[in-house]
Formats: sequence, structure tokens, C-alpha cells
Amino acid sequence: MKIPSAIWTLLIGIVLTLTSLWYGQNHGLLPIAASDEAPLVDGLFNTMMTVSTGIFLIVEGVLIYAVIRYRRRAGDNEDGPAIEGNIPLEILWTAIPAIIVIGISLYSFDVYNNMGGFDPHSAHAAPMMENAMNMPGTAMAATLDDAPVQVSQLDTQSDAVTKPAELTVNVTGMQYAWLFNYPDTDLTSGELHLPIGKTVEIKMVANDVIHAFWIPEFRVKQDAIPGRQTNLRFTPRKAGDYQLICAELCGPYHGVMKSQVVVETQEAFDSWMQEQLLASKDIPNQAVSMNSMAMTADEFLSPYTQDMGIHSEILHQIK
Repeated sequence: MKIPSAIWTLLIGIVLTLTSLWYGQNHGLLPIAASDEAPLVDGLFNTMMTVSTGIFLIVEGVLIYAVIRYRRRAGDNEDGPAIEGNIPLEILWTAIPAIIVIGISLYSFDVYNNMGGFDPHSAHAAPMMENAMNMPGTAMAATLDDAPVQVSQLDTQSDAVTKPAELTVNVTGMQYAWLFNYPDTDLTSGELHLPIGKTVEIKMVANDVIHAFWIPEFRVKQDAIPGRQTNLRFTPRKAGDYQLICAELCGPYHGVMKSQVVVETQEAFDSWMQEQLLASKDIPNQAVSMNSMAMTADEFLSPYTQDMGIHSEILHQIK
């Protein structure tokens, strides 16, 4: 029994649809979702993957079918019939991509809005900072002094944005490191520690060139720009150690600009905070102690000059 071409088309369409839907949800290309914002981005990515898989299978399937079905056969030296156009087909292959692009655009705008992208007080309308424009690229003291200023409370209709921040962290990016300042305690650290389930507001600025704050598991990324404060808000949901990566080419050592992000319970976070505060209080005392036992230049260089056969008299002549 010969099956009508319409039935074949329907069966192939069903198979392609089911395959696309399955792969779009089971591609395994994303890292674990560790924040409240991650499912929003994952949903958009899965939708795009589903549509892309379907289009890929259709296009490649038609190409393979055409290569096999219309291949050149022995003794057949004639050209195929001339076809000069098909208006309905042209309308169809123009309308379908247009509908897909518009649909994905609306979906992506909705995700962007839910994450605070259209908020007038968010990163895209952040205030210029005059002091930040004059920051030296490697001066840590200037970095700490010019920490991001406070901005007004976010105000949009999105639940992800209207939820008040429970922790604020001022972040400074410099070649090639990140510094994190907790304004509530005035603690500065080279690691970002966050409590589980607390909405975090990141206020960042760059000290020299443009950097990008990116934590893949949180699905958040935001540029840190010299002279302009940018903001980011998210809520971590899974305990663990993650990497903060600079995602903007910022110099020859851009690839090593990474910092540790530790998501832990509130009790562990409070304990870490107290330990860091106690340690920071001991730094001045240690500095005074080291200064009282400071070596002279000759004493410091003595082991090295002896190995190189340099006499101390030569060093005095150089001075």
C-alpha cells in the first residue's frame, strides 16, 4: 500500500517536533542553576535550543533528501525542469522566520525585564562617578576609597527586582583581580561570600578598563565600567564554591582574572565575617611589629649580593 505524501509529511513533522522538544529540554549544555534568576535564563535558552534543533533537522533533512533523491544517474544527461518561482512558498519561508524571531524577542524582553534590565535605576542608567574617572589602574588604596556610592531603591513591577536587597556588596574590578567590600561592616575581601537565599545587590565599578562580572551558575553577567557604577541583583540558592570570571577582554592576563564565590548558610557567613573582622584588626599591630624589626637595605640584600659576588661597597657607590 502506498502511503500518501501528506501522511509522510505529518509523520515526519511529528517526529521532528518530538525530537526538538526532547533535545531542547535535555541538551545538558548548561551548568547547574544556583540562583533564582537561573530558571528564567534557562527557559529562554531551552526554547531557543528547541527551535534551533527543529530548524537544523528540517534544513539538513531536506538537503540529504535532495542529494539522494535527485542525484545524477547513469545515462541521465538532461537538466531538470526550470522553476521560476513559487509565491506561496516564498511567503511561507519568510513568514515563519519572522514569527520565530518576534516570538523569541518578546520572550527575551520579558526575561530581561524580570531580571531588572528595564529598571530606570538599574545598571543601564547608573550614575557617573567623577572620582572614579581619576582612579589609577593599580592603586588599591584609591580603589577602596572610591567604592561605589549608594543609589536609590529599585522600583519596577518585577518580583525579581522589587524584592528588597538583603545584602549589598561593592565590587571593584582591576587588572587582574576583584575586590569585594561589605559596606555594613566595612570589610574588604578578595573572596565573595554570600548567604543562601539572601537577595544580593552588587554595585560595581572598574578601576582601569572595562571588566565583566560573570558567574555562570547564577546566569548573571554585567559590565564593570570605569567612571560609571553598574548594578546587579540576584539571589543564590545552592551552597557551594563557584567562580567569578571576567568575561571582557581586559589585558594580557585577562584569563587569570577569576575570584572565588562561596555560597553558604547564614551561620557560616556570619562566622566568616567575624573571622575576617578580627583578622583585619590584627593587621595594624602586625605592621607595627614588622616595622620595629625592619632590616636595613644592606641586611636585606646581603644574601643575594653574596650569591652574585657583589660587595657592599659597590652597593654604596650605586646609591
